[in-house]
Amino acid sequence: MKKLLKEKTSFVSDMLKGMALTDESHEVVADSIIVRKEKKIGKVALVSGGGSGHEPAHAGYVAEGMLDAAVCGEVFTSPTPDKVLEAIKSVATDAGVLLIIKNYAGDVMNFEMAMELAEMEGIKVDRVIVRDDVVIENKEQRRGVAGTVIVHKVAGYYAEQGLSLEEIKSKVEALLPNIATIGMAIEPCMVPTTGRYGFDLADDEMEIGIGIHGEKGIYREKIEPIDKVIERLMTEIEANLEFDDAVVMLNGMGGTPLSELSVAAHYLDEYFKSKNKSITKFLVGDYMTALDMQGFSITVVKSDEALIEALSANTKSKYFL
Repeated sequence: MKKLLKEKTSFVSDMLKGMALTDESHEVVADSIIVRKEKKIGKVALVSGGGSGHEPAHAGYVAEGMLDAAVCGEVFTSPTPDKVLEAIKSVATDAGVLLIIKNYAGDVMNFEMAMELAEMEGIKVDRVIVRDDVVIENKEQRRGVAGTVIVHKVAGYYAEQGLSLEEIKSKVEALLPNIATIGMAIEPCMVPTTGRYGFDLADDEMEIGIGIHGEKGIYREKIEPIDKVIERLMTEIEANLEFDDAVVMLNGMGGTPLSELSVAAHYLDEYFKSKNKSITKFLVGDYMTALDMQGFSITVVKSDEALIEALSANTKSKYFL
């Protein structure tokens, strides 16, 4: 295995220390939590996180206009409840704390346990759970994937506007059914802590419906030209979400060259035009990755003026562009 690291056991803490060096508004707490140095006063604080390996998520979105803290577990492993609790306590305000959780069993269990512990200490806290992966048929079991970044930005906007915890939760929960994501890969990722690939894939194959933890897709097909891949993915999204105007996030999985991601963006735009649908905001880049997996995901969000205002509002995160 060739990876740029010192020790497998210090991979996450070393990474976070390096990220904090490039942003003076950050500080690292307990080797696994990134928080904003400038604490909010009188406004709701936002905490998210999960296993590492999805960079820039979630630590890269700790910034004015987005998150106040990100708690980072080991690679593809949920952070423990005590770490989540420490993150909550590090940024809690009198207005309360909102937890933004991806729908994975470990994340949900550990974040909700931390929420209960925080409430026992007198902290006002609530949570929303993101389920945007449309390849899972059962809606309650759908995974939280790249659409989570949209939630970070929208919730961050409302928090900066001074809305209450109850108001922010209500607005986010109204948004969640309007977010649909599906991903694909042509190469798996190498997990640095195990030295193994997430799955095996032949040179002429692609995985459809991959997750963000290195897991294989829901089904496997022979690789196709990019316009056919776009059509295949969008067919799945359109079967789950009705829309005419949409915000679209084309998300690289970590190892996809910008040149290929740009080719995909071109054909995704052509697909929308062919369906007489409009892209009101187009986000292209690495937002929620799976280490060095080669592939991408498409997130479509039914658009309206309030969503565009929230997504266009200022943030100091250099990763949300």
